[in-house]
Amino acid sequence: MTAREVLLVGRVARPHGLRGHVYVNPETDFPADRFRVGQVLLVGGEGQAVPRGIREVRFHQGRPIVAFDGVDTMDGAEALAGLDVWVPRDAVDPLPDGTFYRHDLIGCEVLGADNAVIGRVTAVEGTLDRSYLVVDGDVMLPLVEGICVNVDTAARRIVVQPPAGLLELYRS
Repeated sequence: MTAREVLLVGRVARPHGLRGHVYVNPETDFPADRFRVGQVLLVGGEGQAVPRGIREVRFHQGRPIVAFDGVDTMDGAEALAGLDVWVPRDAVDPLPDGTFYRHDLIGCEVLGADNAVIGRVTAVEGTLDRSYLVVDGDVMLPLVEGICVNVDTAARRIVVQPPAGLLELYRS
């Protein structure tokens, strides 16, 4: 599958216990939806991922501990460490207006209200209700209506109007 067909939802961190469970570092705003019993996810590198069902899951400090079908030993779990976890794009529901999936924001060009280029979104951090855009790896802009005045994911552009002095904090 190509990047256009799948979405990254996590990365296997390490084994947990002796029976094949793994910690997953989630890369999604909806971990409870993405990591639930019966869900089939793709585990592995892009284009080489293997479908694996979730037979058991529990959360510890916001991170899912997952038992994948066919992985029953610590050795099997160790083999998954560092691998990406994907979901088919067609399995993702549309969001309400004014809300965005992280993967739709990453890579967008960020412009000031004067159309001056600020940079590109390299990450989206925080919780769903307190997210911020990470621009060029170091500038952090709150993802709120008063600052992000126009978000056009189709055009891959975000126009921002940050409060006076915010950008200067990162330039010194």
